[in-house]
Amino acid sequence: MWFSFWRSRDRLSLDELRFIVDQLTKVQVVNEVNKEFVVEALRSIAELITYGDQHDAAYFEFFMEKQVMGEFVRILRICESLIVSRQLLQTMSIMIQNLKNDHSIYYMFRNEHVNYLIAYPFDFRNEELLSYYISFLRAISGKLNKDTISLLVKTKIDEVVDFPLYVEAIRFAFHEESMIRTAVRALTLNVYHVGDDTVNRFVSRAPRSDYFLHLIEFFRDRCIHLNSIVSNAKKSQSAELSSSILSAVDDIEDNLYYISDVVSAGIPDVGRLIMDKVLRLLIFPLVLPSLRTEAVNEPSLGAVTSLYLLCCILRIVKIKDLANIVVAALLCPPEMIPESSAAKINGNMLSHASSDVASQNKDANNQNSISDTENHILHSALNHKYGGMRFALREALLSFVVSGDEVQVSGSLNVLATLLQTKELDESMVDALGILPQRKQHKKKLLQALVGEDSAEEQLFEGTKVKDRISGEFDIYLQKLKEYVGISCVHPEVGASPRLHRFQVLDSLVSLFCRSNISAETLWHGGWLLRQLLPYSKAEFNSHHLTLLTDSFHHSTARVLEEARGAWFDLLLAVICDQWRKCKRAIEASSLRKDPKCILLPPFKSAYDEHASSESSFAAGERMCEAVKVFALLHHLHIFSLGKVLPDQPPVFSDVDTPEKSRARNAGLNLPELKPNVEINLVGAIPCRIAFERGKERHFLFLALSMSSCGWLVLAEELPVKPGRGLVRVVAPLAGCNPRVDDKHLKWLHLRIRPSSFPFTDTAMYAGHGKVKSKALVDGRWTLAFQDEESCKNAMSMVVEEMELQSCMVEKSLEPLLELDRSADDSRLSERVEEDNIV
Repeated sequence: MWFSFWRSRDRLSLDELRFIVDQLTKVQVVNEVNKEFVVEALRSIAELITYGDQHDAAYFEFFMEKQVMGEFVRILRICESLIVSRQLLQTMSIMIQNLKNDHSIYYMFRNEHVNYLIAYPFDFRNEELLSYYISFLRAISGKLNKDTISLLVKTKIDEVVDFPLYVEAIRFAFHEESMIRTAVRALTLNVYHVGDDTVNRFVSRAPRSDYFLHLIEFFRDRCIHLNSIVSNAKKSQSAELSSSILSAVDDIEDNLYYISDVVSAGIPDVGRLIMDKVLRLLIFPLVLPSLRTEAVNEPSLGAVTSLYLLCCILRIVKIKDLANIVVAALLCPPEMIPESSAAKINGNMLSHASSDVASQNKDANNQNSISDTENHILHSALNHKYGGMRFALREALLSFVVSGDEVQVSGSLNVLATLLQTKELDESMVDALGILPQRKQHKKKLLQALVGEDSAEEQLFEGTKVKDRISGEFDIYLQKLKEYVGISCVHPEVGASPRLHRFQVLDSLVSLFCRSNISAETLWHGGWLLRQLLPYSKAEFNSHHLTLLTDSFHHSTARVLEEARGAWFDLLLAVICDQWRKCKRAIEASSLRKDPKCILLPPFKSAYDEHASSESSFAAGERMCEAVKVFALLHHLHIFSLGKVLPDQPPVFSDVDTPEKSRARNAGLNLPELKPNVEINLVGAIPCRIAFERGKERHFLFLALSMSSCGWLVLAEELPVKPGRGLVRVVAPLAGCNPRVDDKHLKWLHLRIRPSSFPFTDTAMYAGHGKVKSKALVDGRWTLAFQDEESCKNAMSMVVEEMELQSCMVEKSLEPLLELDRSADDSRLSERVEEDNIV
């Protein structure tokens, strides 16, 4: 019978479909003999029905007339072969995916055959069969709408009592294979976005609602897994661990985006359920406690992982109540959070401040000065405690900024930036945190003035009504918070003026800018946050802030001056101009550009750290770049603190005249550029020998030349027909050559040869996420042999003199930038002191 299936005919004709269906109906048992025929028949039917749907309705009419769907079910019942089961599922998937005619889809779904196939007990121990089954379910979900979904559910008294497609799919929602999990999630989203009220009630009621509980539990386990990888990375840095962190981060964010998509489907009960589980299973027991304790019960999260998770959850999951309840928890004392109440808070905590900000400022100004500006902030205006009260978790974030390590500072700044940009947060909650931007404060006061909510005095100075209104809005979320933790929050922080909290944030940021153990990139993030809070006014700086900023600026200026005599001083001006523009763009950007996941990666370790000595110009170059970045930020903040506008370009002298009697002028150089094969005067050139290859010595005339900020080590050959003239054969940078006469051979002069261009501005040097390629560059070396010791000393003196001249030219170019208008600073500081005293 089945051998006649292979006879020649038009394989896409309606006759072919009739023949195949007729042969299939004659199959009474599927065994090893005929299973290949059944498989091919099923495959051909899928092809013919898809073709007919696009070209001739008669194909599907025949399909309905012969009740082929019933034949599929019959074949499955009599089948004992996995191959046939897989082909049947694939045939169904192909037909459902490719049918365009709505009438055809309705026919497929309106009988119980599809539900029978969905609920059929396949042997899912076979992974390939499971993949075909999940594809089949996903294909059905792709055709769901308000009309078709009703054909797949079972109802009783207008309520859905069973939905096999959804119920069977979520059984595999947490399968170990990621492709299966992804397909199931796509299916569930297709169901949620149909918008059928009866189906929505079905999925949000027990026991189906347990799916959302398991979803958050699964996400929590992913978070704990991420934390374990991050912890291991701290102990042993490797490319493999960094790759594992990034893979785990991608998994975390995929889960959050799925949760966000579920919430955005607009099923109220589901949104509330997800928020409830996120708070109860993750935020309260794991994330928030890790910000305040040195050790928590297992399973636990580290502070860095928690900071990252806070950023991601608030940034991706758009639930208003979730965001506001988290902020309410941050503003409450930590004993409210259900974790060990006797645990010690991480880091050195900022103290509670008095509500009288003016009195605090006066106290800060009257304190005895100390040399350590990084610790001074901890003993300033914020040292007044409320009797016996515990610190709010918000202050844990600020304590990380003031005294945490690099990762804690970066993580806290990212959390503050995320809170600042979370649109779901009420402005009153952002204001209570102390991070409401000044422009929004002014806008709020203007609106209040327009509607006549407060008197003019209360609009200018935050009066009782303003605080009452903020506390009233805060009480709403405190009550919701109480529902989760079971404890009422009665705390002075709640009624404190937002201006006090803004002062704490500003105080912490100023303290951050005084720290020397934090990278320039992280300081730039602090600068961005400061400019968000104070975009066009320095009015909230007090004299103590101005003193700290000015001192830090002076210190960074001194470091840049040191670099003017370092290994890369010839390129210092170019690096300053480049970093000036980048810093200005970074702190004035609309959003923080750093991805929060960067805080999880091991701290950047230079490939030159292993050779960190005066012998490596590359290590010196990285240090110079870091010093310039810090200088650019502090210079910007210094200008801002003086009430001036930030210029687009740094104020430097681009052209500095070289003395007429210099060696460069005597050599006939007119432009600050020197390349091989250029003809020059050999005035003062010293004969020497050098071997660039083993056993091949060459004779040259040696010169050290400098013009403006440029300088060169020159090896030239004299022209036979032009005495006193020669051609440049080899050129190397003068800066950073580190000349040294050999201790044993006094005729030898050793010179370090570094690249002529700055390698750290080349993005090709760096791999993703700020990791430098493992292979470090190595400095070149020249050893010049002279005729006698006197010639060697003369060459050494020439190099030193030209380096000194070049360095002086660089310093002269930087004079307008490095020159401090101390009289303006002193005048500004005296004005602030007078204002503080008046207040």
